[in-house]
Formats: sequence, structure tokens, C-alpha cells
Amino acid sequence: MVCAELIIQIKNKFPAFNALEVSQAYADEVRLKVEPSLFKNTCLTLHKILPSPVMMFFAEDQRAGRGCFVLNCQFVSFKKGQWVSVYADIPDDQACFESLARDIYSASLFEREIQEMFGILPQGNPDLRRLNLHDETWPQGNFPLRKDFRNIQPASLGEYKFAKIEGEGIFEIPVGPVHAGIIAPGHFRFSAAGEPIVNLEIRLGFTHRGVEKLFEKKAPGDCLRLSEAVAGDSAFSHSLAFTMAAEKISALTICAQASYLRAIFLELERAYNHLNSIGGIATDVGFSFPSAFAAILKEEILQLNQQLSGSRYLKNINLIGGIASGINQEKRKLLLKSLKAIKRDFEELVKILYNSVSFMDRVESTGLLHRKTAEDLGIVGLAARASGIPTDLRQYFPSVYQKAGFQMAREESGDALARLNIRVAEFRQSIRLIEEFTSLLKDNEEIRTESSLKPGSALGYVEAWRGPVLYWLKINEDGLIERCKIVDASFHNWQALAYAVLGNIIPDFPLCNKSFDLSYTGNDL
Repeated sequence: MVCAELIIQIKNKFPAFNALEVSQAYADEVRLKVEPSLFKNTCLTLHKILPSPVMMFFAEDQRAGRGCFVLNCQFVSFKKGQWVSVYADIPDDQACFESLARDIYSASLFEREIQEMFGILPQGNPDLRRLNLHDETWPQGNFPLRKDFRNIQPASLGEYKFAKIEGEGIFEIPVGPVHAGIIAPGHFRFSAAGEPIVNLEIRLGFTHRGVEKLFEKKAPGDCLRLSEAVAGDSAFSHSLAFTMAAEKISALTICAQASYLRAIFLELERAYNHLNSIGGIATDVGFSFPSAFAAILKEEILQLNQQLSGSRYLKNINLIGGIASGINQEKRKLLLKSLKAIKRDFEELVKILYNSVSFMDRVESTGLLHRKTAEDLGIVGLAARASGIPTDLRQYFPSVYQKAGFQMAREESGDALARLNIRVAEFRQSIRLIEEFTSLLKDNEEIRTESSLKPGSALGYVEAWRGPVLYWLKINEDGLIERCKIVDASFHNWQALAYAVLGNIIPDFPLCNKSFDLSYTGNDL
């Protein structure tokens, strides 16, 4: 019924639409296969009627068996609580497709990635510069995600072409990729007219590790630890999205106790990261005391994680089919007692920050990201909610969160203060949710289901602390991973920073940057 309604909506907007295949593989996934000639307009139509940015866009190499590449573009319908994907076969001898980027900005970076990893040309994309395979080090004509890729073949190297902003009084300030301190590498090129920033170009990819290639030809169970290493501050979120994809393929039903435990650990990960971000914002305005206070509270949660699970950063917990170990009665008492103290101290931290006139003056109206800009860019997660966009997977997709009365945090102003407010509200919500889920835990209940993996493909997804973490997984007849596509919220949101800093002065860039608190490694893969 849902598929039929969707087809009618598409045809009303795009009369020429005709699907080769329509399927509802899972309750939350609708799949449409179309001719390559209809691929672009089908995607543009879904973008408008759902409405949704491009959440994931990638290619598969099926040349060995079917003589073609396959394009897969994923959209989300929050209204229906469903994912909608559009497929198209691209013949090996015509490795190109009509670009979506001029009409849907959120497709642009994905298209650049498809070009550099597979050699499939998005015709009409106005910017085909590389993202991860930097021209200075990676020879042209080498496409590492093709199945027949073995070794880098020598060829000419190139040079990255930065955008040039010209005009009287314009000067450039290049920062990075190597930075003071221990942060990961990224290049930021500012163009300024006097003090205000008029353009920021961000170049990333310096921590590219070929993660998606590493998943291939491995058993899913052997890749759990790999998924935890994709982005260290989101280890639990990434492993959870990975396991959810594998579980959907095998039609595994996760028991209630395991679902509650996963939600508890997911919220603990959210809580300690929000404290880290709040402390970082205080640091970047020179407010050292609340920064130190936030660091103490973060450490308390990390120690609590260790006592509950044996891992400060919540690794080695998820299993395909459930959770490695539960939280017994003694640990539940420890958890609730610790949360009570942390909650009390957190309110004191918030009071210190919000009662400081100088602090509020720095964060209010700084790093402004307007809702229209955020929508046009396809921004997701916390940054989107701070700009008034109601997007949170916990709100719209059936889960234990609905049973706990989850309430999505949302702000309208889109500045650094709004992003701080979202973190404060979500921290409070996380503590309440953990307490709620802990009250539902029982001793001697099943926390895992025996898994017998089957071939197939599915999307796993989690609303991590930055925003959605997505894993599209394909398992072959031998039980090995044929393709794993990963999208961290940072991949969508780095461009938001480039717009949010416009009109601000360069000394406010660290504050703007920390208010988004994006991941280099989660982006670069």
C-alpha cells in the first residue's frame, strides 16, 4: 500500500516515471529500480515530495556478474518513517550518469566520491575535484573501489585547485592541514575583506584509510571491531548501525532487553560527547573554568562506561543479534547513583555558562546558519535541529524511544548559542532516557539472539550524537561482505561550517567550528 501511494505521488510530479522493479524489502525500506535515463528525474521528484536531502548515494561494481555498475541513491521520509532508494544499472562501457548536483546540493559530494572511487562520471557536476584521493599523491586513473583494483598504477600527479576570491582588499589565510594540538588534519582557506570572512574553503580527506574497502570479502562478525574504529568518538553508534544492517538482512528480532541496553549505551555516548563539545565551546571563548568543569563531568561518564561495560568508549559491546553482556542489579544502582550526581553538577555547569554576560555575548548570533541555507545544503542531525529543521531518527522511526516518550530538541536561530542549547537539552533528555530504560532492565533475561546470516542487502541507521550514522550492507552467498557504504553526519555537515562563518571575524572561527564539532575521520573514511 505504501509503495502504491508513493508511485502515485511520483507520477503526479513526474508523468514519465516508470519503475522496472518496485519492492518493499523491509517495513522501513522501499526500493525503486529505474532506467538510467529516468534516474535523475526520479531522484529530483523524491527530493521534493518526501521532502528529503540525498542521505546516501553510492555505486556498486557488478561488472563481473552483470556487466554493469549500480547506482543507489537513498532518501528518507520522516512522515512515513521509511527510507526510499532509487537504483539504476550503468553499463560498463558507458560509465556515466546525469548529475543531480545542480538541483540537489546534497548529492554533490557523493558524486565526487563516486567519480574518484569508481571512475563513473557525473555529467554536469560543476565541481569534480577529488575528496580523499588527493591529486598530489594519488595518480589519475586508479579507482580503488572497483573489484578489479589491485595496485596503484603509476601515472601523472596533479594539483588541487582552490577557489580564488578576487577583489580589492581581499586576502587569503591558509590554515592547516597540520594544526597545533592533537586534532586531526584538515585544510581551511579563508578569504577575508578586512576582518570579516567572505569565503571559507574546506579541504579534507587527509585521514582517508580506505575503510569501505577494508570491509569487503570479510564475514560480518569479523567487521564489528572495524566498525568501531571508523570514528572513535562514535564507536558505539557506528557498530550499532552496522549490526542493525546485518540483523535486518537475516530477519533477526532483537529482544527487548538488548534494545534497552543499546539505547542506554547510545545515550551515554551522546552525553559524554555533548559535555566534550560544551567544554570545547567554553575553551574557544577563553572561559577556562567551565571548560575544566565539563572535562571532569565527561571523565565521570567515561569512568562509568568502564565500570558498566569494560570500555571507556563503549567498544566490544554490540553483537550481531544483541549485546555482549548486560547490566546487573549492582551496576544499575551504580548507574542511577552516578547519573544523579552528574545531573546535579551539569545544572551547575549550565548556570555558570548562561549567567556569564561575556560568554553569552560571544555565542549569541555567532556562526549563524539560516534554515533555508541548511535545507539547501542538506544538513542533518544536531546542526539541522539548531536551525529549525525537525530531523531526528529517534522521533520518527519505531523504537524503544517512542515508549520512553522521547521529545526532540529544536531551536530556530541557527547560531552557536542554538547549537549549545540543543546540546544542553539533549544531555538532559539523555539522562532521563537512561533512567527510564534502566528501570525496564531485568536480571536473567535474554540479551542476544543466535544469528545465522543470510545473503541480501539492507540499511542500518542510528541517530548518533552528531546526527545520522548510516551503514548500507550487502552480503553475498558465501556470507561475506560484498559492499559496505558508510555515511557519518559529518560528511553532510562540513559545508555548513563554510557558510556559518561568513561575515564573522577569523578569531571567531574556532568557536564556530566547535559549535558544530564535526569529525575528520568520520568524514574521510
